[in-house]
Amino acid sequence: MIQVDGRLLSFAHPKLMGIYNLTPDSFYDGGNLNAVSKTLEKAEVDLRQGMDILDLGAQSTRPGADTISLEEEWERIYPHLQALKKEFPKAIISIDTFRSEIASRAIEEGAHIINDISGGEGDPEMFSLVAEKKVPYILMHSRGNSQTMQSLTHYNSLILDIIDELQIKLFRLRELNVRDIILDPGFGFAKTIQQNFALLNHLKDFEIFDLPVLVGLSRKSMIYKSLNIAVEEALNGTTAVHILALERGAKILRVHDIWAADQARKIWELYKSVPGVE
Repeated sequence: MIQVDGRLLSFAHPKLMGIYNLTPDSFYDGGNLNAVSKTLEKAEVDLRQGMDILDLGAQSTRPGADTISLEEEWERIYPHLQALKKEFPKAIISIDTFRSEIASRAIEEGAHIINDISGGEGDPEMFSLVAEKKVPYILMHSRGNSQTMQSLTHYNSLILDIIDELQIKLFRLRELNVRDIILDPGFGFAKTIQQNFALLNHLKDFEIFDLPVLVGLSRKSMIYKSLNIAVEEALNGTTAVHILALERGAKILRVHDIWAADQARKIWELYKSVPGVE
């Protein structure tokens, strides 16, 4: 378990993290949340349907996406964060950013978790910031940035290399006394489709860290490109990989469709509750 805003968050039952992209160019839902009222409407439904953590992000991280300015990122986040805190004061809110200044401002406004897709590479002050603020940190494996990551997919040994690269970051975080850490192996980030499936197959290997593992598989290209369908048609495939991820030890599913992920979670938990199934 981890401590979030003075509360203990247990992973005895898997958690669902809802994706809230405040971007016009995200690969699936760009532009959907172009008004605070839409964010509030979505949050009300998602919380009722089983969302445990709301992940708010304003910088698209799809391959090839342009980086926006710090001030533009904050201008996108702030009104939505402020409204969410007022309307849903008990909701756990994560901020998807690689900038320590955005993280700092968001924490001051009541955000609880920092979700850094760069694994500390995007801003050298990020690790110190989460240590100072004493907030949970999601450490994701990646290489390069949105412009370069798809050219950085060579690994000597995929799983061992990812574990080694995460271990280096974890050592630095531990030195700074950061204790509440969630690992994200980074599906789709500096990994080919085949590597993504290999990573999913070996997800249990990350139990070596004894930390909760988050997976971001929702509607990703490993699903819709493999099935030769549009991203809008990838919900059924997403549900399939979510079940596989839960079976391999995932503790948090980061998803677009809370209702579908909650059904997958419930079916998996029913399956695991049958006597004789471990």
